Amino acid sequence: MTTNTPTKSPEAAAVPPSGAAPAGTNKPSGHRRLLTRRDRITLGFMAGLPTLLHIALVWVTALASVALAFTTWDGIGFDSIKWVGLDNFKQLFNDNPQFWPAVEHNVIWFVVLIVIPTPLGLFLAVQLDKKIRFSRVYQTAFFLPVVLSMAVIGFVWQLIYNPDTGLINSLIGANEPGKYIDWIGDPDLNLWAILVAASWRHTGYMMILYLAGLKGVDPSLREASALDGANEWQTFKNVIFPTLRPTNTVVLVVTIIEALRAFDLVFVFNKGAQGTELLSILVTNNIIGESSRIGYGSAIAVVLLLISLVVIIPYLVATFRKERRA
Repeated sequence: MTTNTPTKSPEAAAVPPSGAAPAGTNKPSGHRRLLTRRDRITLGFMAGLPTLLHIALVWVTALASVALAFTTWDGIGFDSIKWVGLDNFKQLFNDNPQFWPAVEHNVIWFVVLIVIPTPLGLFLAVQLDKKIRFSRVYQTAFFLPVVLSMAVIGFVWQLIYNPDTGLINSLIGANEPGKYIDWIGDPDLNLWAILVAASWRHTGYMMILYLAGLKGVDPSLREASALDGANEWQTFKNVIFPTLRPTNTVVLVVTIIEALRAFDLVFVFNKGAQGTELLSILVTNNIIGESSRIGYGSAIAVVLLLISLVVIIPYLVATFRKERRA
């Protein structure tokens, strides 16, 4: 009796069975650690320390200010903190003669920034977007005030507004005895003088924002508008400016925040006295000083925070909705 044993051809023997690893390849065994212990410690330190500092210096202080707004405290010992409820807010709205003028000045600050430097920054951005010669030099020159600190800008403009040797009084002949114009000391002029300095800085800020928005405009839109026979103004009004809607939203939010957080420039000029009161100045004067009223100053800070949230929250909601749709 003979038995037939199946034979395999060399080609069939060379083919590995299904599911088997090809010859010459080593399958990794076990879980390979991508980060060593030292790497994890370093990464935790680099991410954890900034997070802890942010929580301690931003969130904890903000929540502490909200809590202290309902108390009275002179800043000496925690045992002197007393709960007063809404008394600080009642006194702020009804009895403080500086509160409503400060609110008015913040509103004026916003209106001036949105009316003068914002259109001027848009105009400069449109001109620089035309790829004129030395555009980089112009961008640097216009953006330079934004890089400088507000304290430095205040010192520079103090020299310009100096009654004796200032540039403005020298040009208009108001630096002689009997003709002095005190741009900083006059309550009718000092706020507007400070707003000129603030507008000088804000123009460069707006120019950069709008220039970034213009760089994102599709060139085919300009070409199609030119083929339709539209001139430069019609192209900008009907084609370019509508596409800058996201940029306009950012500009509006940034301008409102700049108007609310205005402090440095005013403090350098005259410490917020004689007609230049702002909410931020009132917060500082009540918290830092000989008679520290931390609870009352915190109440003013909470009002400033609520005004800011009215602007910031709708902007964040609109941004998140746009990201979800995308």
